[in-house]
Amino acid sequence: MMLPVEFYRGDEALKADRARILRRTWQFVGHVSMLQAKGDYIADVVGGAPVVVVRDDDGLKAFHNVCRHRAGGLVADGAGNCGEQFVCRYHGWRYRLDGRLRSATDFGPAEGFDPRNFSLYPIRVDTWRGMVFVNLDMAAAPLADMMAPLDRRWAADLPEYGLTEQRTHHIACNWKTYVENYLEGYHLPMVHPEFDDDIVVSDYSVEIEGDLCFHAAPARDGSVNAGLWAWMWPNLAINTYRHGYMVERMTATGPESTRLDYFYFFDPSKMVELAEMFVVSDRVTAQDKDICEMVQRNLDAGVYRPGVLSPKHEAGIAWFQARVAASHDGPTPLAAVS
Repeated sequence: MMLPVEFYRGDEALKADRARILRRTWQFVGHVSMLQAKGDYIADVVGGAPVVVVRDDDGLKAFHNVCRHRAGGLVADGAGNCGEQFVCRYHGWRYRLDGRLRSATDFGPAEGFDPRNFSLYPIRVDTWRGMVFVNLDMAAAPLADMMAPLDRRWAADLPEYGLTEQRTHHIACNWKTYVENYLEGYHLPMVHPEFDDDIVVSDYSVEIEGDLCFHAAPARDGSVNAGLWAWMWPNLAINTYRHGYMVERMTATGPESTRLDYFYFFDPSKMVELAEMFVVSDRVTAQDKDICEMVQRNLDAGVYRPGVLSPKHEAGIAWFQARVAASHDGPTPLAAVS
């Protein structure tokens, strides 16, 4: 059996996912090429919590994007440069890039007020091959532990390219609905029939190691795909191509809405090939959008009851659902039937 339908809809399910999964795991926010100069920052929302990563003289620092006065925001979401300090956009409180309060602007005398007690709330930040991750759980295992299987398997498959382009897509479905679609190749013949021109769909395989789910299929001659995909718990994927790779982040923006952020790292001398790859990528995304939105509509209709998973094709989904259930302290769904 699979996860209950209630896990895929409603505000309570989203709150639980954010508190128990998304705020306790390493979340990709960008690339070091976006943080080259002092004061460069990336601001985003992780598990519903606004965060900011900034470069100062000592390297990268990360904080909740929340002023300690009355919860104003330090910077707008996106990327930019804040200079030598953060300045709250609400009342102008100023913070050093290491998070210490520099000035409670025009606050006036206040008995017992000690600026040293009002530093920004820190979060963890780390990098892997130029990718920047944050984690709101200060006690989480190191990022390197999670990425170790990818280091071993793909030592030469992720070249050192800079960020070429970033694209965003919005899908009207729960984030887990989209993740589960990503985690199996069972749907390829029906949803992506053109995929067989690029890869040998009949030889599609899935293997799980640690926090990663590896997908592979032999690439055909002339394919834009390299036939390798890696999905990282709980909501990130790396898709490889002939001349680069794409990092795909799956962000829950609502109980039944998901934002896909695609970060392309491509050989700068292969812009023609990149344009060709965008055609393929956009087509696949549109097909996945249609099928995931159809599934979400049917989950919402109140008719469907959890079924069974294919041991041949859906071991990745069984693994994912078991981890979700464990994070929610619920009963573990049965593995795929044989």
